[in-house]
This record gives sequence, structure tokens and C-alpha cells, in this order.
Amino acid sequence: MADYNNRGEFLLEALNVRVVGQGQSIIVFSHGFGSDQSVWSRVIPSFTRAYRVISFDLMCSGSCDPTNYDFQRYATLDGYVDDLLSFLDALEIDRCAFVGHSVSAMIGLLAAIHRPNLFSRLILIGGSPRFTNDGNYIGGIDPAHMEEVFRRMESNYESWVAGFVPMALGADVPDMALQEFSRTLFSMRPDIALHVARTAFAADLRHVLGLVRVPVCIIQSSVDLSVPPAVAEYMRRHLGGPTVLEFLPTHGHLPHVSSPAPVANAIQQLLRRRI
Repeated sequence: MADYNNRGEFLLEALNVRVVGQGQSIIVFSHGFGSDQSVWSRVIPSFTRAYRVISFDLMCSGSCDPTNYDFQRYATLDGYVDDLLSFLDALEIDRCAFVGHSVSAMIGLLAAIHRPNLFSRLILIGGSPRFTNDGNYIGGIDPAHMEEVFRRMESNYESWVAGFVPMALGADVPDMALQEFSRTLFSMRPDIALHVARTAFAADLRHVLGLVRVPVCIIQSSVDLSVPPAVAEYMRRHLGGPTVLEFLPTHGHLPHVSSPAPVANAIQQLLRRRI
């Protein structure tokens, strides 16, 4: 391994951090479980004229060297939060907007609690503070079913991916979207994918929502089997800072993959909106 002065410098290479665009304002795009930064490939071009755009791979993604994945460090989302803040420090970023999908939405919320002055606003796509049901809270997935999902991932990862991809993306999506999400899931080492799934889907961050003071914009697909609309409404009510919620007429948990144009348009409008 090459010599690095600090972890932030190491992460710039390890997480394949990419900076494009000529604008002065900065946007950071962070992908969700099972994908990598390539999921933003049809969204980012809409922003490079007006913004400097940063994208990267979470350490768990198949685009990163799996030998760098520390099972203890990433047993909670805190490891990913520290990675994000460390490489932004290495880039000397002192102010940015953050766009996070799914588990990265929660990583962004935690990062904003630690460093509120770093983020001008958070734009969260399909985020959830708890993916499983709990009493009157409807997260979308029954805990017993989640354990069955983990068993399937462990026993036959390829079969699980084949079933999970169309469910996550929703009905009537382009074949290209199915192929892209399948590719990034298959690129993950199965034991890492299972570990990340347990970390993300077992997390419960409902208690920290009120600590988030930066403006938050929530983008939610109208139909999402992983995150029902009630979760987006729950976050809107419980976040501690100014919050807006926008439902898109899209289906599936990855609208930026299946319907990139309306997602890019919504992000642009939310970046300009006063909240």
C-alpha cells in the first residue's frame, strides 16, 4: 500500500473520489446499498456547468478493494460518516450540498449532526431511519422477513440478487437499469454485501432525527416497496430543521437509475428552493 499522510488522503484513492464541473458551489453525491457512484452517471451531467460535483464509492461497494473493508469499522454507519468527513477535509471542502440515496441519506444526516456548518442542505432520496416495522412505526419490512432475507443472501447470493433487483427497481423499468443494478450488486463480495445489509437494515436512527438542524429536502418515489411514503412523512415531521418533502411519480427504490431525468430536475429545483 502506498504511503499516505492521513486517512483522508488514503480515502481519496480508496473510495475512487471523483471531482468534475467548474462551478463554485459544491454538491456531493453518495450512493446507496448495492450500487456505486456509477448510478449517478445520468444525473451528474445536469450539474457540471453550474457546480463542482463530487462522487465516490462507499467502502463496501464492489468498485473498492475489498481488502480495505474493515468489518468492525463498518459494523455501524459511523465508519461511513467518518470516511465522508475525512475525505471532504482532505479536499479542503468547507461548504457543500449533499445528495444521499437510501443508506447514504442516513450517513448524510449523521454527518450533518457532527458537522452542521459543512452542509448547506441535504437532499435525501429514499432515506429511512429504520427499514423494519416497529409497533405503530411502519418501516416497510417485517423483522422476521428481514431475517429471511439475510438467510437467502447467505445461502445463495446470486439467486437473491436475481429476485431483489426487479423488486427494488419496480415495474416497467428499462432493461438497462436492471442490468446496471445487477452488475453493481454482483460486483460486491457476498460476505461484505451481507454485512452491509445487516448494518443498514438493522439500524434505527429515529432518535437522532431531531438533532439535524440543517435544511433537508426529501425526495420520495410514490411507489417504493423498500421505503413506503409513510417513512418520508415520518422524517419530515421529526427532523429538527426546516424540511420539505417532494413525491415523484416514479416507481422503485432507485428512481435516479430508472428515471434519472425527473430526479435530476427535482434536485435542481430543491437546490434553488428557499426552505
